[in-house]
Amino acid sequence: MEVLSNKYTEEEILRRLQKKLDEKRYTHSIGVAHTAVALMMAHGRAQQSTDKGQREIAMAYTAGLLHDCAKCLSTEERDKYCSKYRVELTQMEQEHPFLIHAKLGAVLAKEKYGIDDPQILSAIRWHTTGTEKMTLLESIVFSADFIEPNRRMLDCLPKIRQVIYRDLPYAVYLILQQTMVHLEHKGQPVDEHSLRALEYYRQFERS
Repeated sequence: MEVLSNKYTEEEILRRLQKKLDEKRYTHSIGVAHTAVALMMAHGRAQQSTDKGQREIAMAYTAGLLHDCAKCLSTEERDKYCSKYRVELTQMEQEHPFLIHAKLGAVLAKEKYGIDDPQILSAIRWHTTGTEKMTLLESIVFSADFIEPNRRMLDCLPKIRQVIYRDLPYAVYLILQQTMVHLEHKGQPVDEHSLRALEYYRQFERS
């Protein structure tokens, strides 16, 4: 499948990811990439036989593959890259470093993997917290990260997987809602972007 990199082929990117991610995270990334493609084929705005449609699929695949490219960095590596590329961190990100990988991942996808499409980079940026008024690609990668087949089965997953191919905004709302429940259960604060996203996507709630 096509990867939209100005430096590497798909095979080269897969090899680089295998070196940077642990086995579980690499398998997850493959799952997200293929799930994102399936969602794009269901929701894409162009016929898949057209050039635009094929590019949409390639964008979904590329963003899915690389969404966690910064996930398995050591603390030293993470801090080094944040300093080198001047990644500005919020207080929330500094206090909860697991959030950093999305923002840093968008930077590394560009600098280390040759991804220069701003839509792909933005989808990587928002795949963890979500944000209000997400683009189609952002919504797809955000959702694929949650529902891909290797994810631990949650009670909410069957319903989300059932509706997501016909009603993506509603599925995004359900995922955000479940994320809030999970964070509250763990006693963790919710990122402001997730709060704004939930408020925005509440309009798509179904009875």
